[in-house]
Amino acid sequence: MTAEGSPLMDWEREARMGLPEAVYAEGKTAAQLVAILEQARLRERPLLLTRLSAERLAQLPAPLQALLDHDPLSCTAIFGTPPVLAEKAEIAVVAAGLADMPVVGEAVRTLAFCGVPAQVIADVGVAGLWRLMARLEEIRAARVVIAVAGMEGALFSVLAGLVAAPIIAVPTSVGRGVATGGHVALHSALASCAPGLVAVNIDNGFGAAQAALRIARQQGRVPEPR
Repeated sequence: MTAEGSPLMDWEREARMGLPEAVYAEGKTAAQLVAILEQARLRERPLLLTRLSAERLAQLPAPLQALLDHDPLSCTAIFGTPPVLAEKAEIAVVAAGLADMPVVGEAVRTLAFCGVPAQVIADVGVAGLWRLMARLEEIRAARVVIAVAGMEGALFSVLAGLVAAPIIAVPTSVGRGVATGGHVALHSALASCAPGLVAVNIDNGFGAAQAALRIARQQGRVPEPR
């Protein structure tokens, strides 16, 4: 075995948990990613990669690059053919600002990889509360809401006080000064007095999407896993 280590994929995860295996590309070498993708190709399995930068993508062999649907904004890539999207979006992804869109994209692409469409409602931060109120009925129509915000994370508590659906807060690292790194937004989500609000880690759009899938499947509102 080389110092890089050899990949050991959890191909049975979807059968066991209902959630597919995914690859966190950040920190993995190009050789490790190639080995993983070759495993997926041999098994004819689609695969979701997160945190795959354009620079790391460029280090992969051209034939493998050609098989990857890469989104540079969210740094996600889909290998192979994911399921056809369901007709109706039961999950809403609500973003405070356009600077939060990379995390929004990670959540939306994770859901799409599982055949689940999402309605994106962006740039409705509470600094201009009218923007959120103008879209409130659309948000209330969703069965699950993923709320994405940086800075002070005020969107989380406001939404949780207005919407009946389960709300998953995703603090982002958007912000300066004391808000740098997303810790203020995370603490805001964790300390919220709005009952029933839950939170995932900073910038974890993937984790929020996986949680939303669990909830929506319990409601019978999204397709069952492959």
